[in-house]
Amino acid sequence: MTTSDYDDFAEAYSADNDANLMNGHYERPAMLNLAGDVGGRRVLDAGCGSGPLSLELRNRGAEVTGFDSSTEMVRLARKRLGDDADLRVLDLAEPLPFPDGGFDDVVSSLSLHYLREWEGPLRELRRVLRPGGRLLVSVDHPAAHVLLEPDTDYFEVSPWPVEVEFQGKRAVLNVWHRPLHAMVRDFTGAGFRVADIDEPSFSPDTPRHLLPERLRERTRFLGFLFFVLVAE
Repeated sequence: MTTSDYDDFAEAYSADNDANLMNGHYERPAMLNLAGDVGGRRVLDAGCGSGPLSLELRNRGAEVTGFDSSTEMVRLARKRLGDDADLRVLDLAEPLPFPDGGFDDVVSSLSLHYLREWEGPLRELRRVLRPGGRLLVSVDHPAAHVLLEPDTDYFEVSPWPVEVEFQGKRAVLNVWHRPLHAMVRDFTGAGFRVADIDEPSFSPDTPRHLLPERLRERTRFLGFLFFVLVAE
């Protein structure tokens, strides 16, 4: 994964991410809920963006290291967490400069689906985890692609460019659709045991104005898919 266009719209993305429905009131609370008590744990935030999840984990007592492929995102993360934070510009598709077993947990929040190939990155994340450590993953829900693009072949790994708008700035996110069986195959092939698969509710304190009318009487929608993986 080369340095992405996030450098071009990092400020707008970060501001939107902090408060919107999909990130601020759905994905991030769900990841924190899966992480549970992280007090005293060494956590790697793989694809940290501008650092909102890293900050929450640190506030809950974790020792956090974060990295992202976007220089601008890392700059914003350092602004959020302070100059003493361990934040680096690194590529998830390349070998990582961390020791074997150096972390108790890795969180990969909406980052793996930017990669066509998962085998190498997952093996690297397994390497830097201690035995029994956890990899917490969120990705686009594979069923959502089929619902939005009915002509898609669900069973094939395929590019899925997503047009988005952040704070009035338009962008295209070049993500990859991956069927569930391919995800599980890659996880287990890299040395992980699937401990949980979750399709959580959005946060109960979500401001009502953020919810589309069709969700006003519901607590869940099809958006992201979450995994808890244990390093064997």
